[in-house]
Amino acid sequence: MNTYVFAAVVFVVLIVIIELLLYAWRAARDLNRSKRVLERLRGHAWQAAAAAGDSTLLKTRKVSSIPFLNELLLKINLMERLERLVKQTNAPFTPVVYLLLSALLGLMGFMAGSQMLKTMAMGLVTGLAGCLLPFVFLSIKKSLRLKKFTMQLPDALDLIARSLKAGHSFSSGLKLAAENFPEPLGPEFMTTIQEINFGLPVDEALKNLGKRVESADLNFFIVATLLQRETGGNLAEITMTIAALIRERFKFEDKVRVLAAEGKISAVILIALPICMFLYLLKMSPDYLNVLFYDPVGRKGGIAAIVMMIVGIIIITRMIRIKI
Repeated sequence: MNTYVFAAVVFVVLIVIIELLLYAWRAARDLNRSKRVLERLRGHAWQAAAAAGDSTLLKTRKVSSIPFLNELLLKINLMERLERLVKQTNAPFTPVVYLLLSALLGLMGFMAGSQMLKTMAMGLVTGLAGCLLPFVFLSIKKSLRLKKFTMQLPDALDLIARSLKAGHSFSSGLKLAAENFPEPLGPEFMTTIQEINFGLPVDEALKNLGKRVESADLNFFIVATLLQRETGGNLAEITMTIAALIRERFKFEDKVRVLAAEGKISAVILIALPICMFLYLLKMSPDYLNVLFYDPVGRKGGIAAIVMMIVGIIIITRMIRIKI
C-alpha cells in the first residue's frame, strides 16, 4: 500500500477513535444527570414545556448531539431506517456513534486485510466486513429484544383482558400492563399510554406501537382492537383468544425446533469443519498454506473458497430455517 495512503488512513482512524472516546466521556459524565432530569420531567411534561416557552409538543428527531450534524443527517433517507433500528434495540447511543464505529472498524479491517494478505481486494472485503459489524450487532440485539417482547405478550394480553372484564377502560388496561412488565414490553406500552395522554387517538397510538415493535403477534392484537372499536364486540374475549393462540404457536415452534435439531447440528458441523481444518493447518503446518497467501493463484483460490463458503452458509441457513 502507498505510504501516503497508509498514513492518511491511520490519521483518519486516530481522529475517529478520539471522537468516540470524547463522546463516551461526555455520555458517562451526563448519564446520571440525564436520568435525574428525565425522572423529574416524566410526570410534568406539560409544565416543563410551558416553562421553557416551547409552544409545540411535537417529537423532535435527534440522531446526533451536534445540531448542524443532526440537521444534515436527517436529510438522508437511510438515517430514518438506522434511527428506527437503534430505537428498536433500545441502544444507549445515537445513530451517529454507530456510523463512526462502522467507519472505524471498516478502516481497521481494510488496513489489516491489505497489509496481512497483500491484496487490495482482500482489504476491501475485510473493510466491508468491519463496516457491517455494528449493524449486524444491532440486528441481533433487535431480534433478541423482539423475542423477549413476544414471550411477554401473552401474559400482558391476559392482564389487559382481566382488566377489561373488571370494568376498566382499554387505556387503563394498557397502563396496567406497562406498569407491571419490565423491558421491553413495559416501556413500549408506556410510550403508547403517553401518546394517548398527549391527545393522540388510540388508533394512531396503537399503529405507532406496531411500527416500533414490528411483531406479527402484536399486529394481530392491534388489528383486532381496531376492528372491535369500529364494529363492536367483546374485546376481553378477543384479547384472551389471541393470547391463547400465541401460546399455542409457541408450543408448535418448540416441536418444530426439536424436529429440526438434527439438521441444524449437521449444518453447524459442515460450516465449522473447513474453518477448523484451516486453523489446524495454520497452527501445525503454516508452510503448507503459504500458497494461499503469497501465490497469486493461491490468493484467487482462497477468495473463491471464501465466497463459496458464504454462499453455502446462506443456502444451508435457508434450508434449516422453518418459518411458522
